[in-house]
Amino acid sequence: MKRTIKRSLLFGACVLFGFVATAQTKSTSTAKSGYNSKVVENPNADADIKVVSDFLHALVAADMAKAKTLMTSSYKGYGPSSADSLTSEQTISQWEQIHKARTNEKIGQDLKHATFRVKSGVTKGDWVSIWGNYSFTQMGKNITTPFQFTAHVINGKIDYSKIYYDNMHVAKLLGYKITPPESK
Repeated sequence: MKRTIKRSLLFGACVLFGFVATAQTKSTSTAKSGYNSKVVENPNADADIKVVSDFLHALVAADMAKAKTLMTSSYKGYGPSSADSLTSEQTISQWEQIHKARTNEKIGQDLKHATFRVKSGVTKGDWVSIWGNYSFTQMGKNITTPFQFTAHVINGKIDYSKIYYDNMHVAKLLGYKITPPESK
């Protein structure tokens, strides 16, 4: 009987040790394949945040010459829709049209910044995300909308960006109406 109890305890200890060792291995492998293995602190954080902030302020202030100097020749901007994409020249042209329709354009003083470096893959490099509020007057209406802008910075210039904002919210504030299709 004593032998059976000792063997059972020894067997139980071995099984428990196996579970603990397996759990630690899984935990270690998860940590190695997790966030910290893919993303690290951006060593150029302050400089990259300045590039992206200066770019946004230049666009809003209609300083197209400065905005151009902050984009690479291969720049591609996306958003707010997944189907929207613009080159650097198209971005400048679009903002020139925007300035014809809007006045009192401002980016709020309460901008939030985050920056990080992706270590490998198609998104490899230094990234800056900025979110805040953009306000303007159009058609006699004062509009404020939140936005989120993420940009890839390389050699002090932006080569890729994505902006998110609620385009429908802006359209409704400007008085546009959504008319559903007629049912058949």
